[in-house]
Amino acid sequence: MIGHVLATHVGKRTRILDGSFTYVELMKHYHSSLDENEWQKDNLYERLLRRAKTEDLSEVSGIGCLYQSGVDRLGRPVVVFCGKWFPAHNIDLEKALLYLIYLLDPIVKGDYVIAYFHTLTSSNNYPSLQWLKDVYSVLPYKYKKNLKAFYIVHPTFWTKMMTWWFTTFMAPAIKTKVHSLPGVEHLYSAIAKDQLEIPAYITEYDMATNGIHYFQPITNTSSPAS
Repeated sequence: MIGHVLATHVGKRTRILDGSFTYVELMKHYHSSLDENEWQKDNLYERLLRRAKTEDLSEVSGIGCLYQSGVDRLGRPVVVFCGKWFPAHNIDLEKALLYLIYLLDPIVKGDYVIAYFHTLTSSNNYPSLQWLKDVYSVLPYKYKKNLKAFYIVHPTFWTKMMTWWFTTFMAPAIKTKVHSLPGVEHLYSAIAKDQLEIPAYITEYDMATNGIHYFQPITNTSSPAS
């Protein structure tokens, strides 16, 4: 049976290479391959989700770098990620992915936003591009579709370059959803202050860099990022 399937697959590949497939047959093969790849991707995610619900992920959850913090002004859940607390080179990255899935799976069924704080991060907090690519590719469409805004607070030249590269070549679907903000108070037009729980080091850095009050939210009929 396996030999028959393999022979069929090799035969199809040979016909594609030598051009003997008709256009209709070629398109059927193309869409069949897409369906199979999509099925494999969904199957992989479901397996990871089952593991996320059963495995001990305290190694990651105890760090406190990823959590939900209230809702924005449109009632959408806010997911906070503190870059400084993510030990990219001293953590089991597979467990990190499992914890991300465990936390976000129930959230991404509807609209949500992410606030990423790049405050005081270093190279020790930066995962590899390949890992970021793997994570993005394994997450199903609902993660991208229902993400309505991705705020990067205290960006640096590195984050701006990485954001441009990532959203241009790997994740163009979210390019218009990414917003770089120079300080925490710039978030308050989209997220009420009492809905945003962040570590003290972020606000201390923010005040030292930008002053105590430096941003006056615009009061008009315009709404936050949607």
